Amino acid sequence: MTYVILIYLSPLHYNGETLIIPCEIAVKSVIPSIKAAIAKELVEKYGLKQSQAAELLGISQSAVSKYTRHVRGRMIKIENVEEIKPLINEMVSILIERKQKRIEFLQIFCQTCLLIRKTGLMCEFCRKTEPKITTEECKFCLSQDCFYSKTLFKSDTANSKR
Repeated sequence: MTYVILIYLSPLHYNGETLIIPCEIAVKSVIPSIKAAIAKELVEKYGLKQSQAAELLGISQSAVSKYTRHVRGRMIKIENVEEIKPLINEMVSILIERKQKRIEFLQIFCQTCLLIRKTGLMCEFCRKTEPKITTEECKFCLSQDCFYSKTLFKSDTANSKR
């Protein structure tokens, strides 16, 4: 799978520097890990059939099967990151209760992705894409001042109170 990332993502260049776009790396590493954790909870904790979990997640039954058998979505191991468990549980709860809370679900999903990135778990994949960039030089994902998290979550919270 790492090979796919290296070919699929050709870094942008700006003023002679490589620009790794973290969201591109996350698409192939973080997002599948989050989906795998959600699928696992739906099947193992709530006893849903793979087809039911697939319907809730908007993916195929075979994708759920691969997630639950650890064939897909295991590039980044998020199971042991304590801060992520409540977020996964919250997303699962929204799906199980079939609440029409799309924006809330998306906010939690993005928050989970940002949290995984801030732990440094994705740095390895960025380094494989551009070995010249060190974690010390980049620090984008590790920063607590992520523009996206400040603007998206504050503006949506303000909008939901109206």
